[in-house]
Amino acid sequence: MQIRIVTGTGAGRTALSAYDAALAAANVHDYNLVTVSSVVPAEATVEVVGTAPDLGAVGNRLTVVEARATVGPDTGDAASAALGWTRGADGRGLFYEASGPDAETAREVVATGLEDGVTLRDWEPVTRGIETVRADPTDPDVVAGGASPDERYTVALALAVYGDSTPIV
Repeated sequence: MQIRIVTGTGAGRTALSAYDAALAAANVHDYNLVTVSSVVPAEATVEVVGTAPDLGAVGNRLTVVEARATVGPDTGDAASAALGWTRGADGRGLFYEASGPDAETAREVVATGLEDGVTLRDWEPVTRGIETVRADPTDPDVVAGGASPDERYTVALALAVYGDSTPIV
């Protein structure tokens, strides 16, 4: 199984429409997301791809680990999300997520969490990665839906997408 790391940012007049815009930027907006906790199966590969390829039919189920930050209108804050992973020699691994207004703090929280997760499991990490995404509500590349900055929600997200989608029914 391939696990793809994708990211997106978006803005909208509601928190949900901003989330939908961020999902669209990552190209996973047409799936029903099923969130799982954080374990990487030993046989999986992990690859940062930025934007997901076509993963199947609209409405299918898609398994993900999600890091997401949402900020409301007129806060002046950015939204930052960090998704990190580590793998042992046998391939098994962990994902950790964090979010907040500051990307570097989110990254540090993920790094600390990964260290703790590895210690808890008593294995040596062989590979590690952290993907961070930041959405500034004043950035024209984030703006969507014609909302003005004082009525715009902003979302940053990073997802670990497990394989391709599967039929929900």
